Amino acid sequence: MVPGAPNCFGSGREILLQGFHWNSHIGGADKGKSARNSWYHVVKQNVDAIIQAGFTWVWLPPSSDSLAPQGYIPRRWNALDSAYGSEYELRALISALGPVKAMADIVLNHRVGVHTGGADFADPPFPDNRAAICRDDESGVGTGNYDTGERHPCGRDLDHTNLGVRSAIKDYLNRLKSVGFRGWRYDLVKGFGGKFIGEYNESTRPEFSVGECFETNRQKLCDWIDSTGGRSTAFDFSTRYALYDAVMSDEYSRMRTPHGGRDIPAGLIGYWPSRAVTFLDNHDTEYCREHEHQANYDSTRHFGGTKVDMGYAYTLTHPGTPSVFWTHYFDFGPRTRGTIDQLLQLRREKGIHAESRVDIRDAGHGLYAAQIDDRVAVKLGKREWSPGHGWQMRASGEGFAVWSR
Repeated sequence: MVPGAPNCFGSGREILLQGFHWNSHIGGADKGKSARNSWYHVVKQNVDAIIQAGFTWVWLPPSSDSLAPQGYIPRRWNALDSAYGSEYELRALISALGPVKAMADIVLNHRVGVHTGGADFADPPFPDNRAAICRDDESGVGTGNYDTGERHPCGRDLDHTNLGVRSAIKDYLNRLKSVGFRGWRYDLVKGFGGKFIGEYNESTRPEFSVGECFETNRQKLCDWIDSTGGRSTAFDFSTRYALYDAVMSDEYSRMRTPHGGRDIPAGLIGYWPSRAVTFLDNHDTEYCREHEHQANYDSTRHFGGTKVDMGYAYTLTHPGTPSVFWTHYFDFGPRTRGTIDQLLQLRREKGIHAESRVDIRDAGHGLYAAQIDDRVAVKLGKREWSPGHGWQMRASGEGFAVWSR
């Protein structure tokens, strides 16, 4: 990183809660009444539980006016009344979160016009709306430079080489800061050059930044982080999919890789743990028949049943910055919530952090076993294993056990 650059990856002791799921825009019933709650009100009703669990960040859904109710086809960036609730309700929620910081979901790859899918951008407009669109956008209306990332079919691809586009984005992010947001979750970052994420973070100085770089190859995740100048973390898709395959097959050999004379975790957490945000599922990977993005995400490969508990036994005891999915914590029942609470408490108590050391003791058929910072031990799989004398069992269930000393 450049000397004096902002630290956009926190202290290493952050714990994220994804504060929504794919259908959260529908809201909820108000304690049995027929009136529909806004989603912001639903989250606000659970603030005490969020604080008590020890989450330090809540990632909230896209807050701007959008063509799609989920928020991922933004229309008017500066209009913060959305399908999730009003700007007033959003501000009230962020205030109620108190010590827990709010992370905004930022969609910068694409945008649509106010009345059409074309270049009639407003609130804010760009200095030249057509020049704000990449010239290779499928609409044919763009006069800007060629796209700096992968093509995406939703909305008009914005030209981030355009100074007016970048200026409008920085103004938008600063508006979100004025509402109370303190960090950014960048959507679809493969759609434009990573250097622009570095520039936006340099300008707006979020306390935490994470990019959705959907890439299961850990080296390509590292390459994207490098492209930001090291100014952002990334969701650790490499660990997520390796862990999913492991717990489903009870084969854990892919969970380790040799490096420097010892075995390290095989995902991004083994290579650049301070920049890795681990997770099991999110609004895109959860099972949803109505999901619009099934071409991009295999939503049939979601964690379910006791596999959720096994997954958190891994992510909440290992390095990286862990993220817990709202649906898992609030909707999967008391067993899963109790397990997550036990693991969150243990992580804080034993000081496990983003760069904790992992000593892998076994990783093969039927067993994954590791010790973290010589304070916590975890085993996954059907085979028996124990860390030995002097360890106290702290959490257990079908397919996993966790100890501490």
